[in-house]
Amino acid sequence: MRHTLMAAVLIPLGFGLAGAVSAQSSTPAYQNTASEAQRKAGNSQATAELFYMIQQLQGDVRRLQGKVEEQQYEIRKLQQQGRDRYVDLDQRILDLSKALDERASVPDAAANKPETSGSKPKVRNYRAPDAEERKAYNQIIDLIRNQKAYDEAITQLYEFVDKYPEGDLTVNAYYWLGEVYLAKPQLEQAKQAFTIVATRYDDHRKAADAVYKLGVTLDKLGEKGEAKRRMQMVVDHYPDSSAADLARQFLGEA
Repeated sequence: MRHTLMAAVLIPLGFGLAGAVSAQSSTPAYQNTASEAQRKAGNSQATAELFYMIQQLQGDVRRLQGKVEEQQYEIRKLQQQGRDRYVDLDQRILDLSKALDERASVPDAAANKPETSGSKPKVRNYRAPDAEERKAYNQIIDLIRNQKAYDEAITQLYEFVDKYPEGDLTVNAYYWLGEVYLAKPQLEQAKQAFTIVATRYDDHRKAADAVYKLGVTLDKLGEKGEAKRRMQMVVDHYPDSSAADLARQFLGEA
């Protein structure tokens, strides 16, 4: 009787404990499944966001590459335009130099008249520069004297004589073009620039220096006889100039 009573008490108790254990063991499995699903969902969202960001970055890179290519094209176009202008002006100077040389070699009535030693060409009035022109000129001189940026100076000198023709500083620009070419040295170009000042603007204050430097350039080119002739022209036409003193020194040493 006692055993039967204990069994009646213990059996329900055992079932209750088993149910509790079963309930406890089933709860973590459900929670783990939910956590795994959330983790996968989170990873999927992060992957989607990362993919979207990569797509955006790739689009930005393509747009930047397009802009860079456009800028490179514009730069190449500007460089080509600059080279074309440079070649055009250089050819114009060459043509002018040749024309002046040919004119000087053709005898005429005026050329056959005896020149008085020390006579000077008649001085003409040159167009005075305005503030903008003088500023541009001074910037070029700074490139030459202080920065030694000769290639940039040459480009700007060509642009200057094209933009401000037949002015007082235009003659100076031609002279400095010769100086820069002489310093590089590009002697044929220096010869052309100095010849323009020496023949077309022989009454300008830079003419004496230009004729002297033309003589120096010719001497470097091996044209010794023509170099002496130009030096003698400095002495005869500009006897009181500092260039004449240098020319006398050259002729005394030649």
